[in-house]
Amino acid sequence: MGLTVAPVNAWFLAWFALAPLWVLVIDSAKRKNQSSPLSPSLPLPISLAWGIGYHGLALSWITGIHPMTWMGVPWLASLGIALFCWIFITLWGAALVAVWAACLAWILNFRLGTQTRHGVSLQISPITRVLIGTALWCGLEALWSAGPLWWSSLSYTQTPQNIVILHLGQLSGPIAVTAAIVAVNGLIAEAWINRTDAKNTKIFSVFSVPLWLVNKYLAIAAGLLITLHLIGFSLYSRPLIQPPQAALKVGIIQGNIPNQIKLYPEGLRRAIEGYTSGYLTLVAQDVDAVLTPEGALPFFQRDITRSSLVDAVREKGVVAWIGGFGERGRSYTNSLFTFTGDGNVFSRYDKAKLVPIGEYIPFEKVLGGIISRLSPLDEHQVPGSLNQVFDTPFGRAIAGICYESAFSEQFRRQAQAGGQFILSSSNDAHYSASMPAQHHAQDIMRAIETDRWAARATNTGYSAFVDPHGRTVWISGHNTYEIHAKTIYRRQTQTLYVRWGDWLTPLLLVTALGGLLADLFILQPSHKGLE
Repeated sequence: MGLTVAPVNAWFLAWFALAPLWVLVIDSAKRKNQSSPLSPSLPLPISLAWGIGYHGLALSWITGIHPMTWMGVPWLASLGIALFCWIFITLWGAALVAVWAACLAWILNFRLGTQTRHGVSLQISPITRVLIGTALWCGLEALWSAGPLWWSSLSYTQTPQNIVILHLGQLSGPIAVTAAIVAVNGLIAEAWINRTDAKNTKIFSVFSVPLWLVNKYLAIAAGLLITLHLIGFSLYSRPLIQPPQAALKVGIIQGNIPNQIKLYPEGLRRAIEGYTSGYLTLVAQDVDAVLTPEGALPFFQRDITRSSLVDAVREKGVVAWIGGFGERGRSYTNSLFTFTGDGNVFSRYDKAKLVPIGEYIPFEKVLGGIISRLSPLDEHQVPGSLNQVFDTPFGRAIAGICYESAFSEQFRRQAQAGGQFILSSSNDAHYSASMPAQHHAQDIMRAIETDRWAARATNTGYSAFVDPHGRTVWISGHNTYEIHAKTIYRRQTQTLYVRWGDWLTPLLLVTALGGLLADLFILQPSHKGLE
């Protein structure tokens, strides 16, 4: 499963990579000690191993924060911080898998009385098991994504290659894609578990067809996979209505200021010169606005206002969205400012989802003293409100700064509030190319789910323009200085996901519960033939 994302991008593996773990969970449940129904044998080691393999490999780019010697951190301390971050976030993701396996095994082992009065064991059907397993995984992903640490949903294994299936996100967000992946894996697993079902089909034995190939659960898995892709294709095939009056020509500047020099005189000089000259070049191309990356000018708002870039905005009168720092009392925010032709701030968006440890200290009263000894990062950054709107001279926008790209609800809420296009501003300069590739893949999902054009500006790559169908119409190089202009279109459509949010997870949970109750109390074998 870890190979499905950048840099390998073997997305097709996701459709069967979970099946072996599923088989082991069911096998564990079957081998439970019948005398202890409330204490099932849980496959914790294997589920943790699977979770560590997936999240650890997919998120291995986190180690790219090492070395941090340019920040004054000793080499060994830098290595320790990088390994701690990688191990912690890997175990956080692995915990989701372990909880899923434990809950699934416990439910499959839990019998109300274990046996009927006629001695008939109460069984849960394979289809109900698939429903339960899918509902549990989706419920856990929904719970995890509501917290501060989130990135590697199963849904992002399909982006950016399989944009057809990503269109299920227009129905119920990324959970819809996750549900599809888990359900197909579950059916494949059940096909393996019940592979002897076809032994009575003699015609297939005559022609030497492997019996497991005609298993009904494998047929259902194939049918579901094809059907879901057809639904996604029907959404993908819908034409984009792009009236001229909705056009907005946006310029992007990728400043390419390495973090090693970003906060030092050389980096500050390159930032001022690079963003000012880039702005003037884009203005000459008749853009309506210019977007810069997260922290493009690493100053407070009052200092940005006095910069040569804002002087150029005053002179040319073309709107600029500039990444910098806002002030809030004795703390600061990571912000995106809208500067208009008068040189004033028209609007400001403050990053609401901060990176734990990197941008703030969780449980600061308890851990603050310890972490401040390990890390030179300033722990006084504060988040913006979750209910912000970002108005611009061209209408309301959907704003996301860096890490927020992983949180679909942030984008959904802004789209529901009237956001007409996406502005994504990021700085991925610490990492190898696989991280910005995954980051770009997250923005593709957000564009599809909200049915919006997205302009993505980064410091070192990958900057891009993405249409509402998730197609990347332009993408920059990596570790290069680039400017580019593209016409995007403001849209006011609202997908089912934007209107209703994640309605699929509660529906799956209710359906799974209904299937469980039906199996236990209604669809049991007839007792008459057994008496």
